[in-house]
Amino acid sequence: MNESFEFVSDQDRPALLAFSTPEWLEEAKTVLQELGYKVHTAATHSDFLVRFTQVRYQVVLVEELFGANIPEENLTLTSLQQMPMGQRRHATVLLIGNSFQTFAPMEAFKNSVHAVINSSELFLMKQLVEKAVADNNAFLHSFRDVQTRVFASGTRA
Repeated sequence: MNESFEFVSDQDRPALLAFSTPEWLEEAKTVLQELGYKVHTAATHSDFLVRFTQVRYQVVLVEELFGANIPEENLTLTSLQQMPMGQRRHATVLLIGNSFQTFAPMEAFKNSVHAVINSSELFLMKQLVEKAVADNNAFLHSFRDVQTRVFASGTRA
C-alpha cells in the first residue's frame, strides 16, 4: 500500500520520521516498528508538514540536518519550533544529531523538543524512545486528562 494513502485508525500508534541519513532512518524505522508504531517517513520539509498536520503522531523523530547542511537550514525543525504548543503537544518529539549530549534537558528546551539524542547512541534507540515517551506522558498527564474531560463535557475552557 502506498504510504501516503495509508489509513490510520484510532487504534494505531503513528510515528513520523524525518531523516536524511539512510542508516539512521532504517534504524529508527525498525525500532519504532518493534515498539508497535505505524511508521511514516517524510521525504521533504513540505511532506513532513503535510503529514504532521493531517495525523496526530504520537512520536516524531527528526534528524538535526534533515534536508539541510547546517542545523539552521532545517526547515522542519524551525516549523515545529514556531508552531503553537497546542498543535504539537500530542507528539513526543525527539531530535537526533551529532552535536547533542543524549537527554540534555537544556539542549532539548533550546530546540523546543522533548529530548535530544546523540547519533553515537542510536544503538540504544529503543530504550531512549521508550524513556522519552514515558517522561512526556508523565509530564503531560494532568494536562491531557483535563483536556479530555473538557472535550467530553462539550464546554470550552
